[in-house]
Amino acid sequence: MTVDLPRVLVERLRAIDWSDDSAAYEHANSRALLMREFLRRAAHWAQAYGVEKSWPFFDIAEHVAPEVSTPADVAAELEEVLSGLAPSSLKKTCRGAVRWAALRGAGGELPQGLPDDPYGPLLLMYERGGGYFVEEFIDLNGVMLRLGTVESNLSASPFLTLAPATLDALDAEGEITYFAKISEGYPRSSPRGIVRRRVDDGRTYDEAFTRNLRWEPTEYLRLYELGHNEIDHVAITEIEAAAFIESTTERLTGAR
Repeated sequence: MTVDLPRVLVERLRAIDWSDDSAAYEHANSRALLMREFLRRAAHWAQAYGVEKSWPFFDIAEHVAPEVSTPADVAAELEEVLSGLAPSSLKKTCRGAVRWAALRGAGGELPQGLPDDPYGPLLLMYERGGGYFVEEFIDLNGVMLRLGTVESNLSASPFLTLAPATLDALDAEGEITYFAKISEGYPRSSPRGIVRRRVDDGRTYDEAFTRNLRWEPTEYLRLYELGHNEIDHVAITEIEAAAFIESTTERLTGAR
């Protein structure tokens, strides 16, 4: 049976609690990463079709295949879902995502070398706490992001580890610094493990991502500072931490 991709996506949008402020704060870190990844993907599509002025919140399918449109009945259902939502650019991305689903459902060839599923990160972000507002910054109701430019987003590092468990593992309160434990045979790209230091309300929490697939308290950083650890470490980005979390989760759950 053929899956009606546009209708499935409308139902996905219908299930979102757009006013869930608590979820937005709880998932502030992952929502910021997902928005950044959408901005990056949208920048590549905007550049490819010479529509940089429409970036970032635009209908990509309109430029890729203008002959493909959202079926009228699905479009009507979508407008019911979007009624009362703001800003207008949020509605535009939802319409664009459903039209993109129609394009994928039509089975046509897509250009090579461009990011797949351009709206995917944005839809995940919506599901993790609702929408956004744009003024001088993008306000995600829990974190503020600079919009940047098409050029700056083209050069941004890809964030491709979008599994829910990975996103959940990145969400925590406080200012977070991640570290990779490195030694001979365990470079930064494939470390022995990762730890993080969270500073929240003046208190410091050191945690390691363990084989139990969760963050647990660790003495590693404190002992290292006292000169008691031989294993070295290096600061890494959230994106690098996410890659380790996802690969570890896949390895351990696949072995069970």
